[in-house]
Amino acid sequence: MPMEQAVDLGRQAMLVALMLGSPILAVGLIVAFGIGILQTLTQIQDATISLVPKIVAMMAALAVLLPWLLARLVEYSQMLISEIPMTIIGQ
Repeated sequence: MPMEQAVDLGRQAMLVALMLGSPILAVGLIVAFGIGILQTLTQIQDATISLVPKIVAMMAALAVLLPWLLARLVEYSQMLISEIPMTIIGQ
C-alpha cells in the first residue's frame, strides 16, 4: 500500500469518526451549557444535577440519529471493502 493511500485512508477514517460522533457530542454540549446557565441562575452548584439531563438528551439524540449514523458507517465500510482489491494489487 502506497504511503499516500494509507494517509488518505487514515484521514477518511478520522473524518467519518468526527462526522459520527460530533452530533451526539454537540447535543451533550448544548444541554450542559443550558443546565449550567440554569444552575448559575438558581445558585444550585451540584455536579450530579446536570448528569441525568445530559444522558437523556444524548440517548434521545442517538435514537433519532441512529439510522443516519448507521447509513454513513455502512457507506464508509462498503467503500473500504471495495478498495481491498486495489490495495492488494497496489494501484
